[in-house]
Amino acid sequence: MNSGSISSDLPSVVDTFGRPLGSLRLSVTDRCNLRCTYCMPEPEYVWLPREDILSFEEMAMLVGYFTDVGVDKVRLTGGEPLLRRDLARLVRLLRQNRRIMEVALTTNGILLAEQAQELYEAGLDRVTISLDTLRPERFRQLTRRDEFSRVVEGIESVGKVGFPNLKFDTVAIRGFNDDELSHLLEFAKHYQAEVRFIEYMDVGGANEWRMEKVLSQDMILDDLARRYGRITALAGRGAAPAQRFCLPDGTIFGIIPSTTKPFCASCDRSRVTADGLWFRCLYAREGTDLRKPLRLHQSPEILRDMIRSGWAARRDRGAEERKALEDVGLRDRGLIEIDRLREDPHLEMHARGG
Repeated sequence: MNSGSISSDLPSVVDTFGRPLGSLRLSVTDRCNLRCTYCMPEPEYVWLPREDILSFEEMAMLVGYFTDVGVDKVRLTGGEPLLRRDLARLVRLLRQNRRIMEVALTTNGILLAEQAQELYEAGLDRVTISLDTLRPERFRQLTRRDEFSRVVEGIESVGKVGFPNLKFDTVAIRGFNDDELSHLLEFAKHYQAEVRFIEYMDVGGANEWRMEKVLSQDMILDDLARRYGRITALAGRGAAPAQRFCLPDGTIFGIIPSTTKPFCASCDRSRVTADGLWFRCLYAREGTDLRKPLRLHQSPEILRDMIRSGWAARRDRGAEERKALEDVGLRDRGLIEIDRLREDPHLEMHARGG
């Protein structure tokens, strides 16, 4: 999908802190087939209007404008992205853009087994599967769905079709799955995958987050060191959200310590919702509407300038600002009030790619 002619040596844009725009998380739907308590705990939600959802052609065109100003990595998210029919077609459209170095997918894995081969053939580079527990009863408690066996089928399909570099994203919650850390690492070894433990984050507002539920990076490392021995931190994190570590036997895993050790200073990623709202930070309350100018057939130059100027003005350091609230005793309050969340579905994490 061509976003219009443009010089191939256009410099990448940087924000007010010198952070480049390098990575885009594209939400293809706000719907999900799970109801995880840390993401979608409410019984009912206000969904994005279907007529507002971007077509795959519109998404590919919009991504083209982002790659024109520096983005070279795209991650497809949701909600649950595999609920969007014929997702492989979007992958094929994105693969026509030669500036994209990587197209990745984050999924809960339930629908992956039936779509993995087509996605691989379409050019998808890499898959990350959310996996918070290995206990079916715990999975049911967390997700309010009895689908653990299908997640395992999805995991097995990744290796069968040939995807490299499988990753598991595990939200580490104190008092819930903190007794499974080593089990998850051993499970990952079996599938030649890498686990990334994610500190429980106070995003959204309906997830009943509390600081005492956070299993911090230090706690995770202490727990694993007692089990495995000396753990070595690996260099070369760059703009990646995860700090990577190595066990004595060579097993590598990552930790994303957004709650206790934010990585805002190097964050190069932003998010576009399924209806074209652009957020420069996971914690942002307001975004930029890119759907309207796109559907009004504004020129490529106007769209590029919106993205370029929007990023150049970026001052977001949301995770650091949330952490600073600890000093004044206000962090236990939700990021956004429940009533406000019900008024605007964009403020929930399942709408903006989590």
